[in-house]
Amino acid sequence: MKIITLAIVLLITAAVSAQPDRNSLTRVNSKVFALIHVRIIDGTGSISAEDQTIIVAEGKITAVGPAASTTIPSGAQTLEMAGYTVLPGLVGMHDHMFFPEGGTPPMYSDMGISFPRLYLALGVTTIRTTGSVTPYEDLEVKRRIDAGTMIGPKMWITAPYLEGKGAYTPVMHELTGADDARRMVNFWAEQGATSFKAYMNITRDELRAAVEEAHK
Repeated sequence: MKIITLAIVLLITAAVSAQPDRNSLTRVNSKVFALIHVRIIDGTGSISAEDQTIIVAEGKITAVGPAASTTIPSGAQTLEMAGYTVLPGLVGMHDHMFFPEGGTPPMYSDMGISFPRLYLALGVTTIRTTGSVTPYEDLEVKRRIDAGTMIGPKMWITAPYLEGKGAYTPVMHELTGADDARRMVNFWAEQGATSFKAYMNITRDELRAAVEEAHK
């Protein structure tokens, strides 16, 4: 079964207008388009609807119905989707923006250009990053996506890892105690992080302090 995610089409159509490589990233170049003869899974648990047409105008779904009876607006771009399935965009709850470089100790590189596009290509239209190694970059990528100047999913940013002494990798700050944990949580919350990830070597006191500050 071939699957496409309608939300990808909508997001790329809306966000790609500021991109110089728009034609290399999307099949849809019209403000009004129709997906015809497509199967729809709506995510509610209902059975799939076969041989459907979906009309999209200005980034909004304006009509969904049987292909035989749904009128396609004049001038709309038409995409033949027989054999494909459309479903809502997926929400990733554990997603990273970095890739391991290897080495001893292990190091990591942020993938701020390729990863947002790859998430969309895989049907993931919303992500929550889970632990950051380049938090300023992650926050800036999110801001640019929100502003429509970069292509990518809706993003919720997790702060740098909350890690104690003996960190697995040098890209993680080693907390020096409960007060340091509180400072770190408060600082990154102010920068725009909306979640925090405790890692392997955090102490009970550091974890307790971080949780208390995060709940505030």
